[in-house]
Amino acid sequence: MQQAENSSFTASLDAGLSGATRVYFIVGDPIAQVRSPSGVTAALRSAGRDALVVPAHVAPADLPAFFAGVAPMRNVDGVIITVPHKFSAASYCATLADEAAFLGAVNTLRRNADGGWHGGMFDGTGFVAALVAAGCVLQGKRALLVGAGGAGSAIGHALIQSGVGSLDVRDNDVERTGSLIARLNALGRGTARGAAAQLELTRYDVVVNASPLGMREGDPLPIDVARLPATTFVGDVVTKPPLTPLIEAARARGCPTVTGTQMFERVCDRMVEFLLETSPSA
Repeated sequence: MQQAENSSFTASLDAGLSGATRVYFIVGDPIAQVRSPSGVTAALRSAGRDALVVPAHVAPADLPAFFAGVAPMRNVDGVIITVPHKFSAASYCATLADEAAFLGAVNTLRRNADGGWHGGMFDGTGFVAALVAAGCVLQGKRALLVGAGGAGSAIGHALIQSGVGSLDVRDNDVERTGSLIARLNALGRGTARGAAAQLELTRYDVVVNASPLGMREGDPLPIDVARLPATTFVGDVVTKPPLTPLIEAARARGCPTVTGTQMFERVCDRMVEFLLETSPSA
């Protein structure tokens, strides 16, 4: 049965593949966990683009060589960026969309007319859209964000922009956390601050894991779920496994949840619209 499914997928993937096919890379370290290649390929093809998304395992030290290599490839129209390159990749962009410029991070690049890269960032708006679709009301709420990397920074920005009253941020990188908090507070909206060493989890209405915890077997939970009220919305950016230990524990607690897969669906829509040079949907 599995062999038949694989054969069907391969046949579908190869359908129409030719020298005219436009190529998009998704770059990360590691890369085996990402679900974007097939999903974005399908979305681009559904929109009428003869396209293929190819995963590329690129270590941080090799990122300059990667961009130097793809720059002259005239059939490469875009690059999707995943961990740990979302901040670094912004430096290869000639132009940036507003949110990407604010964060100094990107998750999607497309070619400008002059051959340079234009960068966008959709992890935050995509995740918040998934929260709202699941019934989460953010206005005036108290949120905890675990992880202030590229995705976490974008989610923190989107939460503040969506009207949360307060946002506590926890990340091992003190400098990065402080920089994010300062920029979010400069917006003059909700209050951002560093999370206390001993978290009072009963005070949060929304908890988001934007760290890699849960991606590898044996990872500790990012928070003590047993201390959460059953009314707390719990979100996780990790897509593999589809149901992370955090999400399973939160559901057992009775908490409403948003998975990385639900986030990816919303992010994917925005990435594809960006790559096709159309305006993201609301």
